[in-house]
Amino acid sequence: MMKYKLLIIIMIVIGVIIYKNENKDMKKIEVGDPIPNITLKNENGVEVNINNIKKPLIIYFYPKDETPGCIKEACKFRDEFQSFVDLGVQVFGISGDSSASHKNFKEKYHLPFTLLADTNNEVRKEFGVPKSLLFLPGRVTYVVNEKGIVTYMFNSQFGAEKHIENALKFLRKNKTAIK
Repeated sequence: MMKYKLLIIIMIVIGVIIYKNENKDMKKIEVGDPIPNITLKNENGVEVNINNIKKPLIIYFYPKDETPGCIKEACKFRDEFQSFVDLGVQVFGISGDSSASHKNFKEKYHLPFTLLADTNNEVRKEFGVPKSLLFLPGRVTYVVNEKGIVTYMFNSQFGAEKHIENALKFLRKNKTAIK
């Protein structure tokens, strides 16, 4: 029994060291920062450059297609999609899954917004989206104005539906912040 406890402690320490080393040089995008240049393939395998879209954006990073929290989050974005459209905002979901996985996920849950495949997690790293629990890809939502500047961000791994609620609340209160 003591061997297992010691093994678990060693694994946790190694995990913390790896996590700190992976994230120490990562720049973190904050409110007021411009978004980096983003060109990723969508669910149909077509390259999309977000920076060419001159309208307010929601960019939300999520861990993985077909996981419980990610399904809740995507379906909540779907259910509130018209609210974003009414505010003139375009929604993009980004994860490390492939375009094919995104296509299946989008079709299965009838998602009306674009999913982008960051298969090498390069854009996730450029944004500085942190991992949580040492290994899970983080869940962060950004509101970006039409000039490409982050005006709001929300980071919560376990409050998947709060991302949508908080983004809408911010957008409704701060309509000038997205111009």
